[in-house]
Amino acid sequence: MLSQMPPVVVEGLSAAFTLHRAWEQPDRNAFIREVASDIRGLAPGVHYHVGGPLFDMLPNLEIVSSMGVGYDTIDAREAGRRGIIVTNTPDVLTDEVADLALGLLVATVRQLPQADRYLRAGGWLEKPYPLTATLRGRKVGILGLGRIGKAIATRLEAFGLDIAYHGRSRQDVPYRYEPTLLGLAEWCDVLLCVAPGGKETDGIIDAEVLKALGPDGVLINVGRGSVVDERALVEALQAKTILSAGLDVFADEPHVPTELIAMEHVVLLPHVGSASVETRRAMGQLVVDNLLSWFAGKGPVTPVPETPFTGTAFA
Repeated sequence: MLSQMPPVVVEGLSAAFTLHRAWEQPDRNAFIREVASDIRGLAPGVHYHVGGPLFDMLPNLEIVSSMGVGYDTIDAREAGRRGIIVTNTPDVLTDEVADLALGLLVATVRQLPQADRYLRAGGWLEKPYPLTATLRGRKVGILGLGRIGKAIATRLEAFGLDIAYHGRSRQDVPYRYEPTLLGLAEWCDVLLCVAPGGKETDGIIDAEVLKALGPDGVLINVGRGSVVDERALVEALQAKTILSAGLDVFADEPHVPTELIAMEHVVLLPHVGSASVETRRAMGQLVVDNLLSWFAGKGPVTPVPETPFTGTAFA
């Protein structure tokens, strides 16, 4: 285990395997080299990049069990080339992240954190809080209509909002499809990003897309921070090219641009989309289950597409 993970993971793996706790060592890389020949499974934790150099250090590695849906910090293609399985933890966090996305949307449009701060500072004693924008009548464009994107769309339907989406291909869903991201931004006034990170999506929400979103536009990002060109976003917010943004993810977490922190008209969260006790426990258990299943000879439970096994565990 490269970095500390929730107790359900540490306890579950300790009970079944010899667990090497690299994060506790003063020189993590030296420790990894010391135990390298014994390592067959890897639980990297978060904010740790796993790719060719680490694979070179671990000649007997068979599986990387990642916690989270996104696995852009893991070179899954290189793992697949070497015959190493990579797993993630889909589904168990879908509803939690979708709930957070809707909460972040409402909080951003109606300025709920700002209104809370206004009351606490005694502003209400002097005059009412200023009127805000509304969610009524808005058109929402979703970038990335996967499991979470669909769960968000279902919730948006209950709000009576028009929905469109952009992705790699058209899907059999009752929502408008826009073949380009720019076209989606031109159509909507809320751009809700659920897209994964990686080279294909790096910085695709750029200055041109933000300009197309327009002065009443709102950007909500619960996908990956790397999908947004943060410099372009800062400039768009400062110039009022768009109205506001609600962000749960950032390009260089946990570091957030100081310009964003200084802005009163944005809502910023510390990547808490799936961060409930119940959901993180379920995600952690799936990390453990993938490793238990693999070393019991049953295959991975939730492998990612780039690595040799796809589908669910087999007997």
